[in-house]
Amino acid sequence: MSEFLKIGRRTFLKGSAAASALMALAACKKDDGATAEAGTEGATAKVYINNPVSIDPYNCQESEGTQVCYQMFDCLTDFDYEKGELVPAAAESWTSNDDGTEFTFTLKEGCKFHNGDPVDAESFVRGWTRLVDPKTNTDSPSAVTYHISMVDGYDALAAGETDVLSGVSAPDDKTFVVKLATPYADFPYVASHPALAPVPAVALEDFNAYFTAPVGNGPFMMDGKWVDGQYINLKRFEDYNGDKPKIAAIQFNIQKDMETAYKEFQAGNYDFCDVPTAQIASAQDTYGLSDDGYTITPGKQMLLGDEASVYYLTINNTDPLLKDVNLRKAISLAINRQAICDTIFSGTRTPAANIIPPGIAGYEDDVWADSHYDKDAAVALLDQYYPADADGKRNVTFQLSFNGDGNHKDIMTAIQADLAEVGIDATLDQGEWAAILDRYQSGDYQTGRLGWIADYPIMDNFLYPLFFTGNGDNRSLYSNAEVDAALEAARRTVDDDARITALQEVNKKISEDMPVVPIFFYKHTYVGSDKVKSAYVDPSKKIHLKSADM
Repeated sequence: MSEFLKIGRRTFLKGSAAASALMALAACKKDDGATAEAGTEGATAKVYINNPVSIDPYNCQESEGTQVCYQMFDCLTDFDYEKGELVPAAAESWTSNDDGTEFTFTLKEGCKFHNGDPVDAESFVRGWTRLVDPKTNTDSPSAVTYHISMVDGYDALAAGETDVLSGVSAPDDKTFVVKLATPYADFPYVASHPALAPVPAVALEDFNAYFTAPVGNGPFMMDGKWVDGQYINLKRFEDYNGDKPKIAAIQFNIQKDMETAYKEFQAGNYDFCDVPTAQIASAQDTYGLSDDGYTITPGKQMLLGDEASVYYLTINNTDPLLKDVNLRKAISLAINRQAICDTIFSGTRTPAANIIPPGIAGYEDDVWADSHYDKDAAVALLDQYYPADADGKRNVTFQLSFNGDGNHKDIMTAIQADLAEVGIDATLDQGEWAAILDRYQSGDYQTGRLGWIADYPIMDNFLYPLFFTGNGDNRSLYSNAEVDAALEAARRTVDDDARITALQEVNKKISEDMPVVPIFFYKHTYVGSDKVKSAYVDPSKKIHLKSADM
């Protein structure tokens, strides 16, 4: 047994607790070992995405940007959903000390960036320092620095008190050492996030140039620049030190509207596309349903696979009206999740009574007790705290702010109608995704909608980013000192069972505050064209284009 496997039970989730759950999500076959010669070397995969926030690791934070970064960058580790375990990527192996405060990653030999520079330990020091350093981009600080907030020296660098991240070092070209301020046994999972990719020296020369044309170390490289709102073109990196992609290029076609994108797919202009809900049944008939929900093959091109993700209402907990937990609970109780899943999604979604989705180790049914439909209970709460006036009005009015692509308008309209049934007046506020996300980030909203897909499939990746005070993805601006302390304590817990139990207790505490409102758990509804011989889309909705065959 290799060193990597020997240390697996200590360094990662126990052997793994998450593994057995996630293998049920994606027990399918990927052919990552195939070479370019096995496929059509001149093929270009044309992929629909919405406009990303960033394709630079510095601020890679949502599914669109992650989809692109995943093709261009190899991080230290990666999660293999088929095996249900963390596997090497840019690192060939890693070890930890006994208390989970120091991790040593040994890098693979012979890896290069797309510009020919070597991928060495210093490139990881550079990338992680760049992520946290406030001088990297004073106009737009990264929203994802919290991923390494436990690294020694993080606070000093983030505060601008120093130019170095003292907890990371490169003793030699192939050895990258990470020292944490507190124990965190799950840290190698964190190291798989695209924000923690290595960057070459050129990344420090011109932020805007690198932002639109990042130089990575993955199987595909930029072919020109990102044309905002139009396209991102990649081509195969011929000097990639790993299994070469079978296809020659990727064209990410940016569309703000899924319906429009699907029409382009039907016209033969796209090879990979989300399927609008209204088209799911006909798509199954036209393209055939995948056997496992994750693998596209000829005649079985439509995917309906469970995702490690949740759709929820984000609520501004600092809003003068919505800071009241009783109102937030009433909102949650008033929403008929099953009706949304059945009528809008034709049963391809599952009502959520937890912020943690099934398949994540530690998941429990119905933990968020007020996340189920109970109109009478909602009315009772409102009658107690927001009684109707002589005209029958409760004077509870707020905005639901959302991006209009996909089915979001249908969902928000259904929620608006449910809230009206209990005397709450919610007005719809529709905008473009990037603008809406900026408003969520700045707190310039009342309620909105978000989805969270696991960056790495552990409970901590849902609870810490979304609910720890001040984190960039804590769009609800929720702050509870008791929860913060409990999350930090859980992260310091080295024993896997004890850590999961601690996180389950934190989750229950958060649910009592109802800072957000879980709505449903996702399935991906995705389709590949007749040109696709084989392609795998994992439960985090990443398309494994390196192994795609066309």
